[in-house]
Amino acid sequence: MQNKGKYYLTTAIAYTSGKPHIGNSYEIVLADSIARYKRADGYDVHFQTGSDEHGQKIETRAIEEGMNPKEFVDMTAGTIKHLWDMMNTSYDRFIRTTDEDHEKQVQKIFKRLYDQGDIYKGAYEGMYCTECEAFYTQSQLQDGKCPVCGGDVHPEKEEAYFFKMSKYAQKLIDHINSHPEFIQPVSRKNEMMNNFLLPGLQDLCVSRTSFKWGIPVTFDTNHVIYVWLDALTNYITGIGYDVDNSSELYRKNWPADLHLIGKDIIRFHTIYWPIFLMALGEPLPKQIFGHPWLLQGGEKMSKSKGNVIYADDLVDLFGVDATRYFVLHEMPYENDGVITWELMVERINSDLANTLGNLVNRTISMSNKYFGGVVCDKKVTDPVDDDLKAVVTGAYKIVEEKMDELRVADALTEIFSVFKRLNKYIDETTPWILAKDEAQHDRLATVLYNLTEGICIGTALLAPFLPETAERIYAQLKTECRDFDTLETFGLYPSGNQVTETPEILFARLDKDEILAKAAEVQARQRKEFLEHQEKARRNLVKAGKMTQEEADAQRKALAAASGEGETADAGAVTDIEAKEIITYDDFAKCQFQVGEIIKCEEVPKSKKLLCSQVRVGSQVRQILSGIKQYYSPEEMVGKKVMVLVNLAPREMAGLKSEGMLLCAEDAEGKLALMTPISDVQPGAEIC
Repeated sequence: MQNKGKYYLTTAIAYTSGKPHIGNSYEIVLADSIARYKRADGYDVHFQTGSDEHGQKIETRAIEEGMNPKEFVDMTAGTIKHLWDMMNTSYDRFIRTTDEDHEKQVQKIFKRLYDQGDIYKGAYEGMYCTECEAFYTQSQLQDGKCPVCGGDVHPEKEEAYFFKMSKYAQKLIDHINSHPEFIQPVSRKNEMMNNFLLPGLQDLCVSRTSFKWGIPVTFDTNHVIYVWLDALTNYITGIGYDVDNSSELYRKNWPADLHLIGKDIIRFHTIYWPIFLMALGEPLPKQIFGHPWLLQGGEKMSKSKGNVIYADDLVDLFGVDATRYFVLHEMPYENDGVITWELMVERINSDLANTLGNLVNRTISMSNKYFGGVVCDKKVTDPVDDDLKAVVTGAYKIVEEKMDELRVADALTEIFSVFKRLNKYIDETTPWILAKDEAQHDRLATVLYNLTEGICIGTALLAPFLPETAERIYAQLKTECRDFDTLETFGLYPSGNQVTETPEILFARLDKDEILAKAAEVQARQRKEFLEHQEKARRNLVKAGKMTQEEADAQRKALAAASGEGETADAGAVTDIEAKEIITYDDFAKCQFQVGEIIKCEEVPKSKKLLCSQVRVGSQVRQILSGIKQYYSPEEMVGKKVMVLVNLAPREMAGLKSEGMLLCAEDAEGKLALMTPISDVQPGAEIC
């Protein structure tokens, strides 16, 4: 391959507060596929990932586990690294922010920024989110909650060092305007400009005194360096940046060609990080890509909801490459992707088992059946061959364009278009019919050669995304992976080569019901582990004086109510309500109850309580307003099966017409929970 120069790629470093779920693992797989593709395409790639290990949340998590912070981050960083290795990621360095070389450079960076007047000492007072390790102004909060994670915030006031953000704001605005490729997708750039930069930047708190688990400020040891200044600098410290004399590795690779991060931390990477670099006099990264989230059935993954999916559970059920394929294929370029167990089964059966696996198995099996496994190009051609060759040899250019735009899911789709075209070629040429005619012997050989060569080219493109699968295919074809600069040439598979006598099944078809049963076991186990961990955490926090017993009891009740499991501390708890007058069976029979499916839900403007749902009941769609906004978001409502009183007379609420009632249960504290069927019944089914 022609050497196309260096390519430095990073992921965000994973926060060591807990085990990453599949949405977090998606980022490392995405980055790995880009890194592998760039290497295959002739670039000298350096790929860095790692773990972010300081901060108040880590200090608290360690207490919950009954450990000191270093023991805790050692354990969690080990879990993260194990997951990244299990997903077959080819990083060059796994940096930890507790690494000695990183901590030393962070202290030197802080001191330099202070000495040159970019950092000054003051006091901070504002709303703080422990979960996100971030301060927010009142105007940035959403309904009094953190605008990123939706969690609680609390007022904080403490002595702190601040970075003069406003000093570099206009310079950053000018850079963004003159480098349209700097922040991608464009929607992320617009968000940063309109919400943060153009309204004016506030100075940034860059040290803390309210906790100790961080890198100490060398000249004021009551302060630890705030997690974002610490964490962000890993992108340069990990390749040898030094305030005094940077390494050859740094001089070779910086600026980064791509920072790959989740959209929730785009602000820190596109505003704070570039400004830190400007202050240090270092070049800015060439591109920062804020990828979307992977949602479980349309919802953010949450341990408290019991809907978290982890990479190791998927690998146990489906294998590494099937998991890699799914998360890469299902994540759109800009919008959030969706993962469900059912969709996993569908994709594996249709794309991997049928389109790819069946193609490879049929081709090798026919070569063995008709020619003893020997693949020869007899050059007996037909016009149908021309179109096949055009599709196969034209794929590299199309995939290259998609990868240059970081449209990885689209690139995968193009690669599978090659395999689909090869399957169509089998139907067009009907090798089983050619085999019956001795005069067509050489034509049959040519057809099988074309199929084998097409698989080789398609597999070369597939290798960065499904590396183990590519190795298995090439092993069966008894050849090596093709260089990218040969992929526009058809006919390089050695004529006369012999394929394996025993083709293997690349991907077995899956039984959906069997997988769903196993998935239910996995989620039940996770739910049990989560509740046990929460109980342990509460005990340790009380023991450490970080939580009162009353607070622990209240948290236990809130968790039980949120999960719909009732009061875990008192399984015999009941709720009594005032009895209403007795009715007859005829009175009850007038009520018509049916199962409905919510297909759309929106907040009702200017109402603090109402949600407006479009509910499919049989073949009809009804608009129903419900006072449950406090307990359900519109996104949570969509897709739910609910119990509906359908023959309630319509009435107007908040200027909108409501055509029925969703049934809810109300506990002793007045909290509402939708009544939903246990089994999966069709919309319109009668409740009797």
